[in-house]
Amino acid sequence: MWSIEAVIARHEASLTGSERVVMEESTEAAATTSGVAPGAGGAEAAGAPGLMKVVVAVDASEESLHTLSWALDHVVRHHPGASVVVLHAQHRVDRSAYGLAYVPPTAMDAMRRTQAENTRKAVSRALDACKQKQASATAAVVVGDAKEAICQAVEDMRADLLVLGSRGLGMVKRAFLGSVSDYLAHHARCPVLIVKPPNEARHK
Repeated sequence: MWSIEAVIARHEASLTGSERVVMEESTEAAATTSGVAPGAGGAEAAGAPGLMKVVVAVDASEESLHTLSWALDHVVRHHPGASVVVLHAQHRVDRSAYGLAYVPPTAMDAMRRTQAENTRKAVSRALDACKQKQASATAAVVVGDAKEAICQAVEDMRADLLVLGSRGLGMVKRAFLGSVSDYLAHHARCPVLIVKPPNEARHK
């Protein structure tokens, strides 16, 4: 596990003098919430050369908001040139996902609309949190199994650091969430920082 100082030192050591620029802090309102499917890459996802890219996995939970706030205060704040991507994993809506042999089309449409609205709210809240702390941020949504979709997304984005909570990655049962963070800690192709929920961290 890499420490924050090690991640920043490793990143800064790779930069040339001309690349050590401080980006003006502003929140980009035009977030890419329309969806970045797993496997989507490209220059835009990779980010500008020389800038540290911090990806924070978010959902609608309070633990997720705490994780984002912690990352902004303890990582981004001390590395002004960093770019932030708030990443939301949205589960695919189909019959198999709910263990059902048949679901009426109208019910499927209703579930998709509900899920899309929940995603919009989660991403909007995350971007608002970034704006309040004057941190530059964009958003991306991936569709599929949370651990695999996030793992693929951070690779496609060429993230320098992935930050996520130890709980609360969306519509997965709490008992399964530990394996999501564990999977990403072992398989993500960048350093992973796991932030404990505030109550749990306070009692350690």
